[in-house]
Amino acid sequence: MSGPLIIRGSVSVPEAELQWRFSRSSGPGGQHVNTTDSQVELRFDLAATEALPPVWKRRALERLDGRLAGGVIAVRASEHRSQWRNREAALTRLAALLAEATAPPPKVRRATKIPRGINERRLRVKKHRGETKRGRSGGGWD
Repeated sequence: MSGPLIIRGSVSVPEAELQWRFSRSSGPGGQHVNTTDSQVELRFDLAATEALPPVWKRRALERLDGRLAGGVIAVRASEHRSQWRNREAALTRLAALLAEATAPPPKVRRATKIPRGINERRLRVKKHRGETKRGRSGGGWD
């Protein structure tokens, strides 16, 4: 788990820029849960980092604006009973969050014109279906 946090490709965040906080986690665990700081909070100062390319950093700051507190993003993990596994979960979550936030925007969809033949065929089938149904409602069975 030591080493830089790889975001995507060759871009990574140095371990020195990650801040860890540990606290007691709620939930099951018996007597052991009262003595172990297994909940993990991982904080990363997105506004002050130099590890990300400027374009990625700007994109991430825009997309994660609602999750940032003073330019810092925090990820919390407490689903495992082990602090080690919670650390791994927090790292994975932060990497996925940053990878999604720094991804390039999707290509703009260009509207295309429906070919004339397809439209004519659709109208011809509709007309045929209407004639079939109209033929069913003949009250001449007396």
